[in-house]
Amino acid sequence: MTLHRPDGTLRRDGDPIHLMPEDAGWTYAGLRVLRIGAGASRVVWTGECEAFVLPLTGACTVRVDGASFTLAGRESVFTRVTDFAYVPRDAEVELVAEGGELEVALPMARCGSRLEPRYGPAEQVPVEVRGAGSATRQVTNFGIPGVWEHADKLNACELITPDGNWSSYPPHKHDQASECEVVNEEIYYFRIAGRDGITPSREGFGMHRIYTADGTIDENVAVRDGDVFLIPHGYHGPCIAAPGYPMYYLNVLAGPAPERSMAFCDDPAHSWVRGRWDAEPLDPRCPVTSPEGRVG
Repeated sequence: MTLHRPDGTLRRDGDPIHLMPEDAGWTYAGLRVLRIGAGASRVVWTGECEAFVLPLTGACTVRVDGASFTLAGRESVFTRVTDFAYVPRDAEVELVAEGGELEVALPMARCGSRLEPRYGPAEQVPVEVRGAGSATRQVTNFGIPGVWEHADKLNACELITPDGNWSSYPPHKHDQASECEVVNEEIYYFRIAGRDGITPSREGFGMHRIYTADGTIDENVAVRDGDVFLIPHGYHGPCIAAPGYPMYYLNVLAGPAPERSMAFCDDPAHSWVRGRWDAEPLDPRCPVTSPEGRVG
C-alpha cells in the first residue's frame, strides 16, 4: 500500500481528491474533495458511505432528502471555523456554489445505518488548544464522539499547527482493540499556507512521520499542500510545520468498533513528554481561528 498520496495522484474528473475505502485498500474511511465553479452545482451519490459536507473555500447550499442547508463556509481553512452538514448513505446530495468558487471536502465512512441529514453550526464547534510550547496546536472538534453524536461510523476533526510547531505528538496509534485504543483507519489531508499564512500554496511544506514497533514501516515524508497520507496501522506523528508555513490537516477516522471512538495509545517511549506541558506556556498564536474569524 502506498501511504503518501501527493497532490494530483488522487485527482478524478477535475476534482482534487477522490479516495473511497476500496481505493485506500481498506474497509471504512474515505475522502472526496470537490471543486465547483461559481454559481454551478454538482450532484453526488453517497452510496454505502455517510459523509460530512465541510467547506474548505467558499459557501454552498446542500440539498438532500428534501432538506436544504446553507453553509456560510470560509475564505480559507486558515481564516475561520466553518459550519457543516451531515448527509446519510444512499443519498443524492446536490451541492451548489454560492458566490465564488467552492472547494468542499466530503470526509466519508462506509456504514450500516442510514440517519437523517443534519446541519452543524460553526458556533457550536469546540475549538481546543492542545499541547504546549512548540507542540501547541489547534484542534477543531466538529465531528468527534462527545461533540457530534449524529453519525454511525464517521469521525472527523481539523488541526491547525502554527509554523515551526509540532502536532500529532507524542506519536500514537489506534490499530487494535484494547483497554487503551480502538481500531480506526485514518486519513490525513494536508493544506499548507503560503507566506501570508492564509492562502494555501505548494511553496511551503511540512513533515509527517509514521512507523511500526517492528520496523516494517518507518517513513519520514515531506508533505505539501493538497497531499494525503493514509494511516492503516502503526504509530504516526509528529506532523511538523516548517518555519514560515502554517499547516492544516483534516483527520478522517472510521473503523469496525460498534461505537464510534477515537481512543489511541501513545508510543510509550515518548509519552513522558506530556508531563512537561503543564509547566510550559501555550503558544499565543493558538487558537488561530474561531467561528468569528482569525484569532491568533
